[in-house]
Amino acid sequence: MKNLSLILNGVLLVAVGILYFLYFSGKKSGTVSSVSAPSDLKIAYIKSDSVLKYYDYFKEIKTILEAKSKKLDQDLQNRGQSLQNEISSYQRNISNLTIGQAKALEEDLGKKQQNFRLYQQSLEQELANDQNKMNESLYGRITAFLKKYAAGSDLQVVFKFDPSSDVLFGGPGIDISQDVIKGLNDDYKIEKQNPAKTDSTSAKK
Repeated sequence: MKNLSLILNGVLLVAVGILYFLYFSGKKSGTVSSVSAPSDLKIAYIKSDSVLKYYDYFKEIKTILEAKSKKLDQDLQNRGQSLQNEISSYQRNISNLTIGQAKALEEDLGKKQQNFRLYQQSLEQELANDQNKMNESLYGRITAFLKKYAAGSDLQVVFKFDPSSDVLFGGPGIDISQDVIKGLNDDYKIEKQNPAKTDSTSAKK
């Protein structure tokens, strides 16, 4: 592994994709083909890159994960360098060792190399778990807000609009990105001011 921080970059790219949200206020049908759109269907879209760029919660968690990734990467590099120093020392002094001593050192270094690889894998798994938690948290926060927002504005569908989406054009009149960013940040500000209340509500769920 050259740099654990590369994993975080992948996370941030994947996180953009979780902003997709589809909400129908009518009755649910067994198949998509049987759904008939109402004549007064109201739709909107959000620019996912803008939401992620200006959503305070995402900016904070991104900073935390970047710092953690950097710390783990440095720790891995230190361990790797320490192991390399031991290997170099063994190679320099092998001529002064007995066959038994050399064999014992080789076995010890082999175990340390194996432990180093296992440690590297554990760090990768730890960051992967952080990715999943961040994705789930972002998805939950954004979809919960969009449901609340849609209920108050009679919206029935909200699309994600970015180069990877199927939406090729969206008029500025149905772009709710700024409203969503403001609403998400307002909710997050309240959450930070009342952490005990937020924790209590989460516990009940």
